[in-house]
Formats: sequence, C-alpha cells, structure tokens
Amino acid sequence: MTDATELDEYRATMREWLAANLPRRSAQSMPAEPHELSADEVTAGRALQKQVYDAGYVGIAVPTEYGGRGLTGAHERIWQDESADYEVPLPAGVASIVTTRVILPTLLHNATEEQKRKWIPGVLSGEDIWVQLLSEPDAGSDLAGIRTHARRDGDNWVLQGTKLWSSGAVHADYGICLARTDPNVPKHKGLTWFKVPLRDENVTVRPVRQLNGSDEFCEEFLDDVVLADDMVIGPVNGGWKVANSLLMYERGAGHIDLSPSTAEVRRKQASDLTDLTAVYADTDVARHHAAALSIARERTRDWVHEALNRRITSRLMSGAGNPASASLVKLSIGTRGPQRAIAAIEIAGRSAVAWPSSGAQGETAANAAENFFYGRQYAIAGGSNEIQRNIISERVLGLPREPSYDNDKPFKDVMRDARNWTP
Repeated sequence: MTDATELDEYRATMREWLAANLPRRSAQSMPAEPHELSADEVTAGRALQKQVYDAGYVGIAVPTEYGGRGLTGAHERIWQDESADYEVPLPAGVASIVTTRVILPTLLHNATEEQKRKWIPGVLSGEDIWVQLLSEPDAGSDLAGIRTHARRDGDNWVLQGTKLWSSGAVHADYGICLARTDPNVPKHKGLTWFKVPLRDENVTVRPVRQLNGSDEFCEEFLDDVVLADDMVIGPVNGGWKVANSLLMYERGAGHIDLSPSTAEVRRKQASDLTDLTAVYADTDVARHHAAALSIARERTRDWVHEALNRRITSRLMSGAGNPASASLVKLSIGTRGPQRAIAAIEIAGRSAVAWPSSGAQGETAANAAENFFYGRQYAIAGGSNEIQRNIISERVLGLPREPSYDNDKPFKDVMRDARNWTP
C-alpha cells in the first residue's frame, strides 16, 4: 500500500515539473483526427519524450530493470490526471500511441527477459517507435489467415510477405509482425511473432492516401528480410496466444496503468462535445431543439462508454474478467465513432456540404465533414464490429460457434482448396 502523503508529495512535484516544462493544451492543439507529421516534428517529439523520460514520467509503473521507474499504478494515474491538460509528447502521432498502449504491454507480457531489458528502454525514451504488422491484402478480419511467412535458413529466419493498414509506419523504427512459420498445421497453430526493423533494405514502407486526404495508414513489403532468432517474440508456432494478448490491449482494455484516466477521458469528451456544440451554434433556430437532443444523446453515450471501459479494465486487472470481454470495449468504440460523425453531419446540415473557406464557422463545418469521412475507421480498425460481436457471443456469452470449414485443416490444404473452389 502506497502512503497517501508520499503520493501527495509526488503529485506536487509533478505539477511543478509540468508547469515548468510542458505547454498547456489548447483547442487548436487537439485536432479531431491525425494530421500528417513532418520529419522535423517527429525528431522534435522524440527529443521531448526523452526529456519527459529523463524526468521520470514515462514508464512510471514499468519495472526498473526494463528502464522504468518501478512505481505503482497509483503513481501512473497521478501522471495521467495531472498531465491531461498538457502537451504530452507523441512523436509519431498514432504510432506513438500504439507503441506505448499496445506494443509495450505486449512485450512486457510476452518477450524474454533479455529482450525486455534490451528493447523496452528505447520504447520508453522515444528512441524506438513500433507499429503493428498485422493485416494483409487478403487477411484482415480473419487474422489467422495471413500469408506472410517466415522460413528457416540456418540460424536465421527469412521473412516474405505484405502487410497493410499499419498506422504511422512511415515514421516507425520497428514492427511487431505476425508471420506463418508452419503451413502444415491448422491456421491458428503455425504462427510466430517477429521484431522487424523497418529501416532494413529489404523492407519498403509506403503511405496509403485515404478519402479524407490523410496518409496515416501504410503498407509494407517484406522481401526476404533476414532475422536472427533473437528477433522472435514468444514461442515459435505459438503466436496466436501472443496475438490475443496484443489484440486485448489494442481493443482498449486489460492494462489499467496505460489506459486513459478519468480526467483524460473527460478532457477528450469535452473536446469532442465542443466540436458538436460549435456546429450546433451555427444551425438554424428551427433546428436547435433536435440538435440539442443529439448532443445530449452523444454525451450519454460517452459516459456509458467510460463506465464500461473502467468496469472491464478493473475486472481484467483483478483476474476476475474474461480476456475476451475487451471486445465489449472495442465494440463500444466502433459504434460511437460512426454515431458521433453522423450526429455532427445531422446537426451541421447543409453547412457540412459547403462552407466558408476561412473563419471559425468554416473550420467547424470542415471538421464535421472530415470526421464523417473518417468516422467509419473505428468500426473496422483493430477488428471490425462484426468480429467483435462474434467474439462476444462465442467467448463471453458462450453461444455456439459459427460453422467453420478450415479451423482443423492444415493451412496449406485450406489454400489449395480455396484455389480449386467453385460455387
């Protein structure tokens, strides 16, 4: 049990450091969606993260042997509360969020002692930015159906394949990559994770331009990338268990020290609602009542989501929860994003179709339109809503599984039969 006086002193010291070293957030510093980052911005962000790390405020609850401070979840929550109103560095935008919220806990729970001691300090200091190399052109929702493969070559592995939808990979240093290492067993059993250096001469990273103009997502071409045994994460051919733990973190639950605090959630909610109320202020008087009801509905959904997230996370941390229940949080995120985007369009009306090229009104309407284009990503990224509903029905509620013809067949036979299949 941590002494309350010690926590109060820790909070006071942290407040003083934040006020002296980080700028406060403003409405302008909280864009609704990711913007394109320049190389200079990434470099400056890394330097700022190193500054925060050197002060002891990155990896607060990470064990000291891995470069962290070795403090408690209570210390971590103080940081989350106190830093919510400051510009905390995210050098590579969403890729940095993936690094700390998904990759870091995955490594802590699945990497070897030697790997954790060698890799995690760079993650915490901002020196190393990681992304996920998961989905492929022919395998997304059915993640176990990936075709990227790694074959043994003496003491090394040779990796070949294509990955897609990797957020921020153009700015990343490494990828945590799922590959097939045994095609002679069913698809869930012959998978292995690798650490892949994205600066390798046999790796090509290309941005993918989206409908809203952003190039956050990337595709990666892995052409005979040679990897040593020490780049394997978890057991060879035992990668599906590691994948489940990684997906639990990606879906927003399972590690309370890295999840948003109440203050951070409320700040984000306030920012989102400011966008909606700004649109509301520009609506015709005749439509004000319907718009106000829409905002109230979105606020209610925000609080329901926060309560769900905190309940699921606390149960998982106590050991009483079913890991598959993280899909409840992900489904909530996947339904709220599109709902909020549609609400903004309905409130804005015709101003979200055509707007002034400058001024606050134009910026507000443009944000509503851009969020509408971007809103569906939350229903797809990290596992589609349909996949989450299947997981909840089968693994949480215990309903019968959907029929599957390929779960027990060797993967090579699945691919052979798929090529010969005719309707």
